[in-house]
Amino acid sequence: MPLYDYRCDACGDFEVWRTLAELKIPMICPNCEASVKRVFSAPNVNLNSGYFPAGSTSSSEPRIVKRKSQGKSQPKSQASKCNRPWMISHAAERL
Repeated sequence: MPLYDYRCDACGDFEVWRTLAELKIPMICPNCEASVKRVFSAPNVNLNSGYFPAGSTSSSEPRIVKRKSQGKSQPKSQASKCNRPWMISHAAERL
């Protein structure tokens, strides 16, 4: 059910919860019982609903990942089994 803003010339502004079916029915001021006009206002949109954590980073920034140290400082290269390990056709299994 939406919340509508109304303005009475004598009493001022007030808000009323009304269904969409009641929108066509004229509104009467609760204080002076005069006919009032509906005021159009910007909707209240809350983008900080708790879904996003406070202080979250932008999605355009990369996330920093730190690898846990496993005791080895540098990766070791593997020794090749044939003379030309960079050429697929010279693999030891095919000869």
